Amino acid sequence: MHDLAVVGGGPGGYVAAIRAAQLGLKTILIEKEPTLGGVCLNWGCIPSKSLLRNAEVLRLVNDLQRFGISVADVRADYGIAVDRSRAVVDRTTKGVAFLMRKNGIEVRRARAALRSEQVLRCDDGGDDVHAQQIILATGARARSLPGVQVDGTRILTSREMLEVREIPRRAVIIGGGAIGCEFAYVLAAYGAAVTVVELLPHLLPQEDEEVSRELERAFERQRIAFRTGVAVAGVETGDRGAMVHLEGGEGLECDLLLLAVGVQPNVEDMGLEDAGIGVGRQGIVVDGQMRTSMPGVYAIGDCVGPPLLAHVASAEGVVAVEAAAGREPEALDHVQMPRCTYCLPQVASVGYTEAQARERGVDVKVGKFPFSASARAHAAGDATGFVKVVVDGAAGTILGTHMIGPEVTELLPEMVMGPALGVTAEQFERFVHAHPTLSEAVKHAAMAAVGLAIDI
Repeated sequence: MHDLAVVGGGPGGYVAAIRAAQLGLKTILIEKEPTLGGVCLNWGCIPSKSLLRNAEVLRLVNDLQRFGISVADVRADYGIAVDRSRAVVDRTTKGVAFLMRKNGIEVRRARAALRSEQVLRCDDGGDDVHAQQIILATGARARSLPGVQVDGTRILTSREMLEVREIPRRAVIIGGGAIGCEFAYVLAAYGAAVTVVELLPHLLPQEDEEVSRELERAFERQRIAFRTGVAVAGVETGDRGAMVHLEGGEGLECDLLLLAVGVQPNVEDMGLEDAGIGVGRQGIVVDGQMRTSMPGVYAIGDCVGPPLLAHVASAEGVVAVEAAAGREPEALDHVQMPRCTYCLPQVASVGYTEAQARERGVDVKVGKFPFSASARAHAAGDATGFVKVVVDGAAGTILGTHMIGPEVTELLPEMVMGPALGVTAEQFERFVHAHPTLSEAVKHAAMAAVGLAIDI
């Protein structure tokens, strides 16, 4: 009998297993895929960020003349970029396997389903797994559109896109969220004519509207086309590609169609219904400590629904294990989870947007600092975008931070910790930031919200 069984070896499951081992629990991790790490490490976050880095380098090389450097006959081999991304994946997943061995965690390669609250049936022909408590971390998979068949050559999801080795001449991406915008940037950097189609009024529709508008302007400068506020009426395929029909009559012809329309939780064939575990439209229903409706069974990560982020799954894994160990951990505030998009310019945010804060009836104050006023940004050659801080005017506390610009995904940590510690915008005046750095923009934006801006 194990103390804990974890089903799923992604960033939620393997982190949960490690924390359990740290707490002295005899733990088994069950994963159906040949490598650990889940979609994130194998077919999501890690390989896509490797490709994005290649795209950044290519953009920089093509812009070297601005820095007084001349290079002739620049050639970009996208197949080699894909090879590099797979090498990064291989190194990372081997690192996770090492952590399992280091922490004494048993790993079993199988698909598991619940037989009871303490028993899991595995499809590898071996014995059932018996555990005092169970954590389900089965993740999610890419959605398609009704009537659209993913064939892996002309019509793809992000999973298949990560194995494409040749850049298409024309690409259409349905979905203007983080995945759609990131792949749009990669494909355009390598020379594809890209059009992004988004049902909602703006690209990155979950971000602050000012950030979304700034990204749209940046995409226009990069000649990435987009259609927002429009639905897809249908898709036709032919020998050479696909035709995307939009409501209103416009047709978009392409050699490659990428579906980036979200994911659906992996909750089928797991015995959840027979076990009486509640499943809603977004996934398995849990409470603040990740408990399902069956005692002793927890669920974490994408299989429980938004926010669908690897670091959220990891944090939920820690909460679930500590709850299983009787520690009564504090529930996560999912609003204050950091969010990143790694196209150019990068987008990073945490907390409430300005519109969301106003909807809550808060006396909102807003501070902004443009990177055009940052000496460090100009020295680095990219002064696009801004930092925007949303503040509770009465309490002075920070409700949200929204950034677009150079390396902003690296500027989030203090804006995650600050609200958690009750830091006010006015207190930022006492927090000395090194000069010249991009991080100064965060301080200046916070101070601007309370009328204390100096450098803008």
